[in-house]
Amino acid sequence: MIQVGFKSDKGIRRDNNEDACFIVPSEDVYIIADGVGGNNAGEIASRTAVAVAADYIRRNPVSAVKDGGEKALREYFSRCLTAVNTEVYALARRHEENRGMATTMVIAYLDGRTGYITNIGDSRAYVCRNGELICVTEDHTYVNELLHQGAISKEEAENHPKRNMLTRAIGGDAVANPDFFRVDLQTGDILMLCTDGLYSEVENKLAAEILMSAADMRDAAGKLVHAANRRGGSDNITVICLKI
Repeated sequence: MIQVGFKSDKGIRRDNNEDACFIVPSEDVYIIADGVGGNNAGEIASRTAVAVAADYIRRNPVSAVKDGGEKALREYFSRCLTAVNTEVYALARRHEENRGMATTMVIAYLDGRTGYITNIGDSRAYVCRNGELICVTEDHTYVNELLHQGAISKEEAENHPKRNMLTRAIGGDAVANPDFFRVDLQTGDILMLCTDGLYSEVENKLAAEILMSAADMRDAAGKLVHAANRRGGSDNITVICLKI
């Protein structure tokens, strides 16, 4: 049994919402995307991405391949993101006003108490367990690469002027290169998917407190977005909360 809550908000300082989210309940698949690009192109990129992903999943059910285990699921979601990337990449080149558009994407598939996560960009997946929030995914950003190389400290990374510069994204290149993770979940765990508009405003400790104290996951999603807006709301905010 999975309890689900989700919310998307444009934030306080943005005129439109370039985030998108989608749920495929029949397949236990949950999707978030965060578009980038001027002239509303980011909005087009994120909505196209989730629409293509959802259509792919409906036409090619995950349930048909899950018995093949982790390898089969990794290949499945790689094909899914390839289809998404091909469409967004082509769209960016078909119309001059869309040139340069791209989007992050994080997808979670739950098979019982096992979560399979695929991501590209800096939208994240977290697991909240025993009051602690643990990040599952790795950001595909210029600053994260510098951090791994030891060129900058964690504190410098948090305030770096190029902290939002993506090194990988859907539509950014002709070929997508997503990461894939497996997480073993326990009863009471909460899997949270979100865009950077949430985690850049709400620190892990507070997010975990909200998740643990919320009446249900719908309440949790609403309170997380509210907390991000109270702390600045400088970007669009989208979150999906899944309690095992």
